This record gives sequence, structure tokens and C-alpha cells, in this order.
Amino acid sequence: MFRESVEKLLNEALEKREDLFLIDLSISSSNAICVILDGDNGVSLNDCIEVSRQIEHNLDREEQDFSLQVTSAGLSEPLSIKRQYQKNIGRKLSVKLHDVSKPIEGELTAVDDLKITLEFKAREPKPVGKGKVTVQKKEEIAFDAIKEAKVMVIF
Repeated sequence: MFRESVEKLLNEALEKREDLFLIDLSISSSNAICVILDGDNGVSLNDCIEVSRQIEHNLDREEQDFSLQVTSAGLSEPLSIKRQYQKNIGRKLSVKLHDVSKPIEGELTAVDDLKITLEFKAREPKPVGKGKVTVQKKEEIAFDAIKEAKVMVIF
């Protein structure tokens, strides 16, 4: 019953702010509520406060004691839903695949319902002669092949 109340209040808060979306909601056995949000244009402190208030002010602590934490998805956290990929088009990703040990790093150029497209430069042997040449590559990766994908921070 408590979880349903929290989910309802959270959904109401997110309906008011269509640019924000839920990454994770967890409620521990001691009623510690943790909400992780992301947004099409990022998440500000005020966004977290607004969602927190929507939940906290509509729950009765006399009826059920709880703690509440509303945070934004961290930069070091892996991407977990397609909408996060969509908002990061044009940024560099490091993508680990289930069947390959070395991650693929490249610019995210497209996202659809089934896959992402990365573009990157790679060194390959020359077709004729010795040495290597740099070539532009484009790879489509199915979502179900992705073990983990993170946005790379470049300074």
C-alpha cells in the first residue's frame, strides 16, 4: 500500500514535468525511499526539491514513518533506459558488450527502438603494404547486446 502511494505521487510529479523521467525507485524495508531522476535537459537541485515536496507533503508521517531521497542520475552511472541514450546523442560513450571484453568508445550518432549507432576512428592494417591507417567506422549495437554504457567525460 505504501509503495503504491509513493508511485502515484511520483507519477503525478513527473506528469507536471514531462522533461523529467524516472530512472529508479526503491523503497527499503525501513521505508527509506530513494528516487533517481534524469531529464532531457539535465536535472537541477530545484527539480529534485520539487519532486521531493510533491511526495513528502502528500504522505502522512503519522501513518507511516519514512525517509526520502530524490537525486539525479550521476554522471558516472551507466545509462539504463533508451530515453537516456536519446538525450546523449552527440556525446562520446564507452559501451561494454556481453560478448566482447574490450569496450567500444565512440560518438553516439543515432538511437532507435532496437539499437544505437556509434561512430569512431580505428587503426587497421593497410590493405597493401606495411603499417596501419586510420579509418572512420560506424557500428550499430543492439540494446540487448549492451552490458553497460557510460557517457565519457572529456575535459
